Order: sequence, then structure tokens, then C-alpha cells
Amino acid sequence: MAHPLAGTRVPTDMLMDVPALLAAYADVPDPAIATQRVAFGTSGHRGSSLNRSFNEAHILAITQAVCEYRASQGITGPLFIGKDTHALSDPAQRSAIEVLAANGVATVLQADEGYTPTPVISRAILVHNAATPDALADGLIITPSHNPPQDGGFKYNPPHGGPADTDVTRGIEQRANALLAEGLAGVRRLPYAQAIAAACISTRDFATDYIDDLGAVIDMEAIRASGLRIGIDPMGGAAVAYWDRIASRYGLDITVVNPAIDPAFGFMTLDHDGKIRMDCSSPYAMASLVDLKDRFDIAWGNDADADRHGIVTPSVGLMNPNHYLAVAIRYLLGHRPHWASAAVGKTLVSSSMIDRVVAGLGRTLLEVPVGFKWFSPGLADGSLCFGGEESAGASFLRRDGAVWTTDKDGVILGLLAAEITAVTGRDPGTHYQELTAQYGTPHYVRLDAAATPEQKKAFAHLTADKVTAATLAGDPITARLTTAPGNGAGIGGLKVTTAQGWFAARPSGTEDIYKIYAESFTSPAHLAEIVAEAQVIVTAALA
Repeated sequence: MAHPLAGTRVPTDMLMDVPALLAAYADVPDPAIATQRVAFGTSGHRGSSLNRSFNEAHILAITQAVCEYRASQGITGPLFIGKDTHALSDPAQRSAIEVLAANGVATVLQADEGYTPTPVISRAILVHNAATPDALADGLIITPSHNPPQDGGFKYNPPHGGPADTDVTRGIEQRANALLAEGLAGVRRLPYAQAIAAACISTRDFATDYIDDLGAVIDMEAIRASGLRIGIDPMGGAAVAYWDRIASRYGLDITVVNPAIDPAFGFMTLDHDGKIRMDCSSPYAMASLVDLKDRFDIAWGNDADADRHGIVTPSVGLMNPNHYLAVAIRYLLGHRPHWASAAVGKTLVSSSMIDRVVAGLGRTLLEVPVGFKWFSPGLADGSLCFGGEESAGASFLRRDGAVWTTDKDGVILGLLAAEITAVTGRDPGTHYQELTAQYGTPHYVRLDAAATPEQKKAFAHLTADKVTAATLAGDPITARLTTAPGNGAGIGGLKVTTAQGWFAARPSGTEDIYKIYAESFTSPAHLAEIVAEAQVIVTAALA
């Protein structure tokens, strides 16, 4: 059940105390306390200064660990650094620059210390490395993505341009925690005024290069010629200054419905649980734009670092991310002739509608564990034309089949919705209705189930033979998976499939719960049966 204030403007008394948050950035974490140590998840280290999980000491230690890692790997090119609009992102960038300069790392940041979307940094790394393979670049992106205003995030993208793999982040995490334990004695650091003036620190307008190149990945001329009325809500994020420039550069009719930047994100509507969260796939967080849907031919929102997308159409309102991914894949495979041999990537918790669309077009599907990092190598070498997650993150190749980004790009997914509408004369919501008429209507849910700490640990040791059930919701089980079929990597949980449905279960990294993802192509009642039996199957498998 949604919070009573979900979808309504944030009350004043719920707004974050920004000065207190920034003051707490200087607090010293205790590395003996697990929650105050550096911990890299699927999207880097995240936390809040208010509970001493994202403080100056963390950023200094992580940045020093990154400097040592790149030196050990012979990464001698520039490090591109970008930040989003969360309050902690600015002090974190300043801390990082103090360490990068002291270590003599050639560092490039946005001119005027402005904001930079995640995909812009990914693209900058790839463009540099294609032109200068003898001095490879990498990057740091300071963002907690769509997380609440009090959070900060810090992630490392190595030379392939996408999120660092576990073997890389594990080493950085271990070294950073060792530095914390020794009181940062091994951290090299300069005062900020000296660091920002250092010869190795330079600035660039990342936006110009990215915007000028958009025609290589999106049919911008088709959008211009159509005269579409486009509405965009940057949700106070890093792309806020990009859209007017894109409109001017390509002659598009774009209205930025909310150009505000506010570290407290006081313009937001509350998410389903009553929290402020810049989740562009949430109808509650996106309520302001959804209410304006009939003003535009197509509209979308992006989260704080613009790596996610939420598509709003006149036909259906806010599209479910799974629905839009299926539409995008079908359209792209029919309008990108240079992608003829490349596979389509999806995470194993994304809708099976994607499987049906890809199979119907005679193409190859690559199903991988949760985490965009699994798509990065394939996007980099062109063996994957598209990679998408159910959580509204995706990217795809340039029109000529070359790499665009190896990290999620909410900017091009929004522009693609405009291209689809312009080229076909029908918005993506209408296209999805066509898909359900052809392949059936999926019913999808994601929910939480209680789990003891012991059960959460047991997920790591699950094997397929621990699932003894023969059927799921009345249908024969066709697969019991603890590794992803696309690459054989461990999924950190379990997936069970039938011809008409499936469920997946994965433990939470922070709470005593596990997440259940489930889908039925039969009915909502059948989906409810899948969910109920899933919990029985998981409990038995973990025993």
C-alpha cells in the first residue's frame, strides 16, 4: 500500500537540512563499524554523511585507492570526473580533486564546476581511448543516482567506460578500508586551492562534445522534421542544462517543465513509500510530469545523473520500464540495419516480453545477472547492440554499429522515444499495445519477503538441485537457474521458469529481506500463485 502522501509535493517539514548534511561530511567514520566502512555495491559506494557512511574520509581513501589501482594497471591517460546535483556531490568532487592532484593524475572536470551526466563521462572515456590507445583514460562519477537527497555516491569506471567489475571494486574497497584503518596516513592530498590550480587539473565542456554527437546515435533530423511537442523533467538532475542546448542545436520543440536545481529536491512529489526519490520510473515521483502528459506528443524524465529514463505517452501515461524496453528493442532492430549480427542484452529479472520480441525477430538474446557492468564488454566490441535493465537503465550502439556508451544513458532513451513517435507516427505506448496483441499480456511484480541473515548468506550457496518442485503455479518447471544463461555468471540468487511465467529471488544487501521478481503471461491470479509458491520454493531451497 502506498504512503498517504505518495505523489504529492514534499511538505516543508520533510525537507532535508542541507547545512547539517554538509557539516556532517567532515565527521570521521569508525572503520571498526561495518556500516561506516567503504562498501562497493553494483553502482559504487553509497551512503550519507548523517550516518557516517559517506564522509570526507571515505572519498579521500577511495580516490587514493583508485590512483594506486590505475598506476598498477598502467592507466596513464586522463581521468574524467563528473558529479550530479546531490548536495554531497560537490564536496566529494573537491575532496577527490585534492587527492588526484597530489598524485599527479591528469584530471578533467566540467568547466565552471558544472554537472555531468553519467553517460557523458562514459562516452568521453571511450572517445579518448579510441583516439589514444597508448594512454588510456578512465573516470569517476559522483552520484547516488535516484537515491534520496541526503545520499552521496562515488563510482569508478575503468577504461572500458562502464561500471567497474567486482574484481576491480573489491580491490579498491579493500585498499580504501585499509587507508581508513590507518587514519588516512597513506593518502596524498593537497589543499583545494592548490589542487584545482595544479597543472594536471583541467576543465572541459563535456556537454558540447556529447550534444554535437547525438545525431550519430539518434535520428535527430526525423524528430526535428516531425515538429513533435516534447516535454522533459530533468528532476533537478545533471542533465538540466542539456535540454535547451539540445533543442537549440537540433531545432527541437522541447519544453523543460521543471528547470529547478535544489539540493533538498523540494520540488519533487513523494515516492510510493513517502520518501523523496528521483525515480523516473515511479508514477509517484513522476506525478508532476504525468499530470502534464496531454500537453505533449511525447515526454520523459531522467534521474539525478541521467542514466535512467521514464517515458510518458498520451496513450498510456508513464510506461512501465519493461514495456518500453521491449518497444525500444523492436523498433531499433527494425531501423538499425548495421546491427544485423549483434545480440540483445537483458538482465534476468527483466520481462520475458523481451525474450518473445527478440525471438520473433530471429535475433539472439543474452540474459545476464543484475548489473549494467555485464553489458559493458559487449557494447564496447559491438557484439551487443542493446543492453537494458528492468530498473529503467539502458544503452545501445550508434546507428553505424559502433559503441556509444558502456554505461546507462537516459538521455538517448528519451530521445529514442521521440524518434519512435516521429518515424512511426505512433507513441511507444501504442507500440506496446501492439506487442501484447502479438505476444500476450505479461503481469509483472517486484516485492520484498522477510529473510534472516542466515538465509541471506545461504543465497550465495544455492544450486539448482536444491529446487525439488516439479511445477510452478500449475505449469511444469522448464529451468532452475543460479547462473545466468547468457554468460554463466552467478546471479546471487535463484530463477525458476515455466512456459508461461517465472520468478527470481535475490537477497537485499542492506535489509533482512530478499527481493522477489515474478511474471505471468496468463493472469494476475496466476501471478499471485507464482509469488506464493516462489516463497515456499525459496524457503525450502535455503533450508
